[in-house]
Amino acid sequence: MYRGRFAPSPTGPLHFGSLVAALAGYLDARAAGGEWLVRMEDLDAPRTVPGADAGILRTLERFGFEWNGPVIYQSRRSEAYRTALGRLTQASVAYPCSCSRRETPGGVYPGTCRGGVRDPGKPQAWRVRVKDVAVTFEDRLLGPQRQNLARDAGDFVVLRADGLFAYQLAVVVDDAVQGIDNVVRGADLLDSTPRQIWLQELLGLSRPRYLHVPVVTNEAGEKLSKQTFAPPLNPDEPTTELRRALRFLGQPEPTGATAPEIMRAAIANWNPAAIPRLMGACPA
Repeated sequence: MYRGRFAPSPTGPLHFGSLVAALAGYLDARAAGGEWLVRMEDLDAPRTVPGADAGILRTLERFGFEWNGPVIYQSRRSEAYRTALGRLTQASVAYPCSCSRRETPGGVYPGTCRGGVRDPGKPQAWRVRVKDVAVTFEDRLLGPQRQNLARDAGDFVVLRADGLFAYQLAVVVDDAVQGIDNVVRGADLLDSTPRQIWLQELLGLSRPRYLHVPVVTNEAGEKLSKQTFAPPLNPDEPTTELRRALRFLGQPEPTGATAPEIMRAAIANWNPAAIPRLMGACPA
């Protein structure tokens, strides 16, 4: 059984880039006769906006999305992440680290604290050891992918120094618990996939299939996001926005006058092979 998911961060309303990612995952799941779940990635409490989660769910409903099962919140799952970190620690593949981001040249951690915390008086993060080997996977749209974690990322953080669990660990644990076997998301997360595969292997978890869709950009070439002031979706224009998103994904113009009708047509005509492979500007 195909099980996919959409995992927004409740830091504000959904924008067009969010819609593209959600729609691609939804159509891929429904066209395969599978399930589509919603998960709130609200680990970063300081960035979470009160009420944004409810607004996201209302917007999804207005646009014709129907999800399976209850919505889970990462902020309520710290015990599961702590258990996973314990397993990594017992296997001697996770260790404490007192280094700051300024001590990570080029974004690649050099392993400074591998042999022991250099400054025990400073707040400590926890990192996972990587090896000088290539992690490979086949993206359903972009084809073969390859990354050497030691060279390109270094030992990476799974528990931040401020006590918050890192995205990489949380997403792996939650995908496994929810039985997610297909991950459809934006290509901005393509670089994270090898780290997640590494954690899946260390924790003995199965690997989902991956499909990374192009990222929507603004006129300046920046990814649409809250940080780049992406305008929120207009809940009163779901059919217009859905048609724009389908055009962006290279899908045929759907029939139907309402959001549910457009969704049904889009599911019937879904063709992942037609998705463009490059980042693209927000269509008119």
